[in-house]
Amino acid sequence: MKCFRSVLRVAWPAQLRPFITQIPARFKYTQHQGVKGIRNRKSFYEAQMQAGLQEKSDTTAVSSGDMRFLDDRAYDEVAGGAMRISRDVATAQHVFILQPYVKWSAKRTTPNDVTPDDQLAEATALIHSLPNWQVARSLKVPLESLERKTLFGSGKLAELKQLMTDLRQERQVTCLFVSKGTLSFAQKQFLETEFQLPVLDRYSVVIQILRLHATSAEARLQVALAELPYIWALAKDASVTQTRRQGYSLSDLQKEILRTRERKLRAELDGVRRQRQLLRQKRKQQNYPVAAVVGYTNAGKTSLIKALTVEDKLQPRNQLFATLDVTAHAGNLPCNQQLIYMDTVGFMSDLPTGLFECFVATLEDAMLADIIIHVQDLSHPCHSAQRGHVESTLRSLAFSIAGGDSSVSQLPPIINVYNKCDLLTPKAQLAAVVQQPNTEVGHLISARAQTGLEPLLKDVEKQILAATGRRKLQVRVPSGGPEMAWLYKNAAVVDTRADEQNAEKILMRVVISQRTLEQFKREFC
Repeated sequence: MKCFRSVLRVAWPAQLRPFITQIPARFKYTQHQGVKGIRNRKSFYEAQMQAGLQEKSDTTAVSSGDMRFLDDRAYDEVAGGAMRISRDVATAQHVFILQPYVKWSAKRTTPNDVTPDDQLAEATALIHSLPNWQVARSLKVPLESLERKTLFGSGKLAELKQLMTDLRQERQVTCLFVSKGTLSFAQKQFLETEFQLPVLDRYSVVIQILRLHATSAEARLQVALAELPYIWALAKDASVTQTRRQGYSLSDLQKEILRTRERKLRAELDGVRRQRQLLRQKRKQQNYPVAAVVGYTNAGKTSLIKALTVEDKLQPRNQLFATLDVTAHAGNLPCNQQLIYMDTVGFMSDLPTGLFECFVATLEDAMLADIIIHVQDLSHPCHSAQRGHVESTLRSLAFSIAGGDSSVSQLPPIINVYNKCDLLTPKAQLAAVVQQPNTEVGHLISARAQTGLEPLLKDVEKQILAATGRRKLQVRVPSGGPEMAWLYKNAAVVDTRADEQNAEKILMRVVISQRTLEQFKREFC
């Protein structure tokens, strides 16, 4: 065990320590113009400035509590021993990837199913998402079952050990990644004994990626909470198998450390949920419609938001789980109605739903939006499977947010967006869309090439107007009068033109809610 204890040693890098007590504001609205639309610039920017100041005053801190408890060396030792991960991602790792699959089910795959090759490609992408981590070798391993205590049979195990011996003569190998959602304690303990290497599963690798990308206070709190179910499950499995003598068991002190940490994390995240609820109420009072942008990780959600809002500060990255924070970005619809796009954390298959439920404090913003824009990577070979996984995860999260009440766990209207169509031929695009299980019309777009955005915006506008009870009206008001200024401030002005029948009047086409229309009538009629 001494040969890899140094790899498992956990410590905070010095450059991360300032983030422990510094709690940044969660998000602020941006002030960029949408793809289309006209506006009264003066009133628009005044309204934006006022909204930004109110937003800033409400988001000065995630919590008034002390965040230093996240920097807990005793907890890091427990987490490192369970998940075989470290906060020091600068250490180079050379990973041997094993992708197990049930050989009988692989023969019954349909064109929409995920193949072992697809699973191995995603496992490789996970490793490449971590700096200084390299794939020493990757291999598919057919099995009769994924649940046996040793995972591999004796013959297959001997074959893998020989491969490992040969590989070590050519290059360094520092850990073994078994691309399975979660390994039981017995499986992990057995494989570490046989290979004399730390053994990682998908859950622990994803946690390592989330730790790397979690920079805001909210993200760090949620990632810290996502670690605990895994550690508790592993400890429970270890106690059931009675393997205290084999080197892993939680002492009473360590259990108390975990309980105390979980209690503090949930208290902090309860504060986050309350704060976000207040922000949702303020947006509702200010009459801002909201569209949540969701999808599988690396499907192009941030790229789409940047294309729709023309926001230069957004920098999409071609990485898994690049976005962990739910952030708000303002854009304009063709009718000049302002819309807030909510960017969200991406989903991934073969991971417990409980991992994403730890992000419910911020994903709640997406579940309670007026509409959902589901971004999908049409060029991905597992596009249909990814779509199905996201939809099932959304239903599960909606059920969880509703407190288990199925009568109030309905999702908002969903618009399907097929991104990265520029990577496919027209024939391949048509074939990919035809394979979709639902009959709903989707939008073929390329966020990078900015194609197909206008039809998408028109559909978003239609869905937003229907979901929020807004409608388009033409209003005749005195030119330059207080009515005109009031409409510019409180409604979305599509266009204006002179009234041919009365030179002192002007015709304004506006998008307005029923409540705002009633206010206008009380004020001027």
